[in-house]
Amino acid sequence: MDNELILVIDFGGQYNQLIARRVREHNIYCEVISYKTPVEEIKGRNPKGIIFTGGPNSVYLDSSPRMSREILEIGVPVLGICYGAQFLTYALDGEIGSAEDNSLSEFGRTECEVNTSHPLFEGINEKTVVWMSHNDYIKKAPEGFAAIASTAKCPFAALVNDEKKLYGVQFHPEVNHTQQGFEILGNFLYNICHCKGDWTMANYAKTAIAQIREKVGSGKVLLALSGGVDSSVACALLSKAVGDQLTCVFVDHGFMRKNEGDEVEAAFKDWNVNFVRVDASDRFIGKLEGVSDPETKRKTIGEEFIRVFEEEAKKIGKVDYLVQGTIYPDVIESGLGDAAVIKSHHNVGGLPDCVDFKEIIEPLRLLFKDEVRKLGTELGLADYLVWRQPFPGPGLAIRIIGEITREKLKILQDADCIFREEIAKAGLDRSINQYFAVLTNMRSVGVMGDDRTYDYTLALRGVTTTDFMTADFARIPYEVLEAASVRIVNEVKNINRIVYDVTSKPPATIEWE
Repeated sequence: MDNELILVIDFGGQYNQLIARRVREHNIYCEVISYKTPVEEIKGRNPKGIIFTGGPNSVYLDSSPRMSREILEIGVPVLGICYGAQFLTYALDGEIGSAEDNSLSEFGRTECEVNTSHPLFEGINEKTVVWMSHNDYIKKAPEGFAAIASTAKCPFAALVNDEKKLYGVQFHPEVNHTQQGFEILGNFLYNICHCKGDWTMANYAKTAIAQIREKVGSGKVLLALSGGVDSSVACALLSKAVGDQLTCVFVDHGFMRKNEGDEVEAAFKDWNVNFVRVDASDRFIGKLEGVSDPETKRKTIGEEFIRVFEEEAKKIGKVDYLVQGTIYPDVIESGLGDAAVIKSHHNVGGLPDCVDFKEIIEPLRLLFKDEVRKLGTELGLADYLVWRQPFPGPGLAIRIIGEITREKLKILQDADCIFREEIAKAGLDRSINQYFAVLTNMRSVGVMGDDRTYDYTLALRGVTTTDFMTADFARIPYEVLEAASVRIVNEVKNINRIVYDVTSKPPATIEWE
């Protein structure tokens, strides 16, 4: 990839992926990498700039994540954020004040005075509101550094050494709570790193198509097509790259939403691609009989997917490559560097060790969800495909808590369909980024007519998000929730109670399993 590159070095903070999103919103390509990445490897990638993320540790503890001081001496502009600023200070023999001095801790919105004559704060208000989240603080700056921002408690809210191209901010410019944070990051990227902003979906599409053609050559390609946004965009990309060398296999594992298998087939029947639908529902449901653990569900489905694809590939003839619609949040949440594994995806962490293909191609693995949608539009995909509701690879199998049965699957398909119909009827299907129903494993007492019931509780979930790395619960109007609730308990047997999930991500994930 020939785009300008910013590297975000991950020290374990909660906003690390958000930093990457903000950089890309400035039309500059970036990647998140571990602090354990060798400095020589970083230099070899020729980044235009480096950003150190926040982190939960005290930098002076032996167990805290640190890098070699050499990273600060390669001549590339470095911006340290929160823990990253403290690491920069500590590595250059400055002094970090201990968290024991709670009087200097800062959390939440804080007024900050900045030196607007410095390029980092060009166009920023002299007094601006920033988001602080720190116990430790920069007590003494390293030699050659100057303070260019301060708060009532923090004399080094920002510090710089222009000669060495080193910059640090104690606050978090990447979060929306920092009023001009986006502009501050932009100043670092354009005023200091001198980026041009060449990251666009048009450029990405052109580069990706050329790379796929070069890799595949005259080989045959098999695409795992689910009908969701990611695999549909991957299909469009591959069809432009290799044409009739591509066969799209849609595996109906039986865990699709109501009528979705037929809808997917109808959506792709007129495309200039080889489309194969495989009804493997009995096979998948049989494999999951008696399985309750969500990770086991994911891994079982992931392995069975590969086995089905291998079988279909043999029918087609020798197939060299398997293509999947893996995107960047899948990669990150399946464990990036020292990051915690939030969940293993069937197309990332759930793959079996032995796969009967020359290589797996994942052309979207560097993109966030909103970037995938932009790419789909760039490639000419229809709106109803680009804006299709996100759906996990394991499907409804991870929206049924506990063991899966055909009865539970039918209950959830019917209830979820009603919920989605009511959201669309209210005109909220674009503003709520993901919404679905979850069949819990909990039963409770209810009354229907004159009879006492003891049936399932259904949870409804709706979130708003731009990147699917963080999300807030959607404020769905009560009348919409009421309409969905009334319909579900009246039209779907074995549900007598509806609850709405009002948890954001973090601490929750978007899916329940």
